[in-house]
Amino acid sequence: MTVESLLLIGLDTLKEYLALHVLMCLVPAFFLAGAIASLFSKESVLRYFGADAPKYLSYSVASVSGVLLAVCSCTVLPLFAGIYKRGAGIGPASAFLFSAPAINLLAIVYTAKIIGFDIGAARAVAAVSMSIVIGLVMATVFRSEDEAKGRMVSAAGESEINPLHQTAIFVLLLAILVLGGIISTWMWRGIVIGPLTLLTVYASRTWFDDEQIHDWLYETWDLTKKIFPLLLVGVFFAGIIVELVPSDLVVRFVGGNSIQSNLIASVAAALMYFATLTEVPIIDSLMKLGMGAGPVLAMLLAGPALSLPNMIVISRVMGVRKASVYIATTVTMATIAGFVAGIIIWS
Repeated sequence: MTVESLLLIGLDTLKEYLALHVLMCLVPAFFLAGAIASLFSKESVLRYFGADAPKYLSYSVASVSGVLLAVCSCTVLPLFAGIYKRGAGIGPASAFLFSAPAINLLAIVYTAKIIGFDIGAARAVAAVSMSIVIGLVMATVFRSEDEAKGRMVSAAGESEINPLHQTAIFVLLLAILVLGGIISTWMWRGIVIGPLTLLTVYASRTWFDDEQIHDWLYETWDLTKKIFPLLLVGVFFAGIIVELVPSDLVVRFVGGNSIQSNLIASVAAALMYFATLTEVPIIDSLMKLGMGAGPVLAMLLAGPALSLPNMIVISRVMGVRKASVYIATTVTMATIAGFVAGIIIWS
């Protein structure tokens, strides 16, 4: 395969990504993240995700936070960056980063329907459990930095914004993000999302002053310029990587249920880019070619939560050291989950 053809494949992957994800997924996600970073009180974030929040509360909320969010490993990034910047502890924030794309309801139902109820159920249970373990590992490893961050956040002042207005704007933006992923036809998007968008604009102009809206737009743009270019680079190279790896070679190494096959499946999934729900038909095809059930689960867990673009961006947001621990923990946990499930369920 020539360099020119690989470049064209990368560009085609990039064009497909832009067409599918920018308007209905990334744009509302960036505006929601900007709102969290500017309009929301730190107390509202720290109540659920702060380093000092009760662990049973923060990890429970974080582990199931993706049930209604049809987001992929890239769309979740601005949301993660928003809550992390606002003062969320590294543990709950990491649990959210994993769970949001891994546990969304559409993906779980679709997995059970296409691949089988046993794998769908195993994916749901493993995703929730993994998000909690990953969060606890991150919180333990980086405890001192978390405590220092908590002191700085507590010392910062709070903005005077009506909590009801904050909640209403959050619900409107979240509705646009969720419905944009659920509704597939442009006609219905216009009918449903159009009025929601106009209502959001009207409510924002009514409830917030010029300085608050300026801060919101600034945070949105700041997150966009930091994250979006890296996403484009990552998606471009992810398309090339997927093309360079022969599917028959992958199947040969991920058949059966060994630690090695599960690890290979986890690493391969982490380097690929799976748009929301697209991992299911791809993995179903590999399963029909002989891929083991354990590696299937490992790939279903690591794939939606990690990707090359995702790993590039989280290294920028939380730093290379934290990102490396998060990535290594996610791959390791996906490997273990696939291997154990393969023994218990499909032995």
